[in-house]
Amino acid sequence: MLTVDDVLEQVGEFGWFQKQAFLILCLFSAAFAPIYVGIVFLAFTPDHRCRSPGVEELSRRCGWSLAEELNYTVPGPGPEGQCLRYAVDWNQSSLGCLEPLAGLAANGSPLPLGPCDQGWVYDTPGSSIVTEFNLVCDDSWKVDLFQSCVNLGFFLGSLGVGYIADRFGRKVCLFTSTLISAVLGVLTAVAPNYTSLLLFRLLQGLVSKGNWTAGYTLITEFVGLGYRRTVAILFQLAFTVGLVLLSGLAYILPHWRWLQLAVSLPVFLLLFCYWFVPESPRWLLSQKRNTQAIKIMGHIAQKNGKLPPADLKMLSLEEDVTEKLSPSFVDLFRTPNLRKYTFILMYLWFTSSVVYQGLIMHVGATGGNLHLDFLYSALVEFPASFIILVTIDRFGRRYPLAMSNLAAGLACFIMVFIPHGEWSTPIIFQVNELWEES
Repeated sequence: MLTVDDVLEQVGEFGWFQKQAFLILCLFSAAFAPIYVGIVFLAFTPDHRCRSPGVEELSRRCGWSLAEELNYTVPGPGPEGQCLRYAVDWNQSSLGCLEPLAGLAANGSPLPLGPCDQGWVYDTPGSSIVTEFNLVCDDSWKVDLFQSCVNLGFFLGSLGVGYIADRFGRKVCLFTSTLISAVLGVLTAVAPNYTSLLLFRLLQGLVSKGNWTAGYTLITEFVGLGYRRTVAILFQLAFTVGLVLLSGLAYILPHWRWLQLAVSLPVFLLLFCYWFVPESPRWLLSQKRNTQAIKIMGHIAQKNGKLPPADLKMLSLEEDVTEKLSPSFVDLFRTPNLRKYTFILMYLWFTSSVVYQGLIMHVGATGGNLHLDFLYSALVEFPASFIILVTIDRFGRRYPLAMSNLAAGLACFIMVFIPHGEWSTPIIFQVNELWEES
């Protein structure tokens, strides 16, 4: 029997057709980056303080600098100055320009503090969902809920995307989920309130995992066995390219709604790739649609400038694959060894995802420039991918996996003991992400 891999060995395992398909599908991988880590710019929290009626007028009358205004009118640095204000009428004429509160404190007792019932002032030229919906102080947990909804969507979507791709095809799964994700991205940009924002992000997380997974599956099924590992790693590297582009877009577009539109509208253009990406011939064979699979393999041969095999009409699935067309989730726990490996890998994926997400969400927390820190964290993923490429063939998967997790864990542990603001903090931060990505 002639298999797909047999044909690819003759017509090209990574010829012109595969290269074209690879570049197209990498666009889908890059487009997934803003969905996964867009919270860094969509929900950044700038320095802020309570809005106090009369302070702006008094500051203008006295000619205060921003530093002087903060020193005279804000209770202090940190959460106290961000979430509480002096319970003072700043419009009273008795307030002077030098130490205006000095005469109001009786017997040196501290002035009473009150909540930020007039809103907040944010020190930023742009905007985010934090500044628009005031997700600070008692409502700061809503930022985490925003990302949790996306992650919940990823989780639920991952449970169903495999079935959809196997039932309806990789191509249908890829382009349908891309269309829905693009629509939801635009709806997110015009969301009128926080509740609708959560709903749209949850739904986008639900479907967006499908286009990334379907694209990953398609490219690995288009190439020969010898190239499968390389294109899989490079496909994930395209996600990193998306991170780099996102940092530039966020710098140019500091307002979150415009940024969200900028990363959502171009996704509609990916739908035109429908006519350039065929269905997976392996999937077609699994569905007994041999005629279509043979036609696509002939097209691949033509694109690669090769003649198809004379016995192409004998194309079929590998025998061992044909016998296992109905796998189930239960198979992962069927034997003691499989159960052990399944739980170990689940734990490794869980910890890696949590640490990576935590690092991404706290970019800028080291006190540096948010856009530069994000760019550095993206660039460090390139050498991480190179490390994988050069080590996986030589050492296999277990040793690189163990060493990278050990190094990432050690970097996390070291960061606990480094004071905030130290010059070494960003370095350890990037080292941590380098090994976590590996």
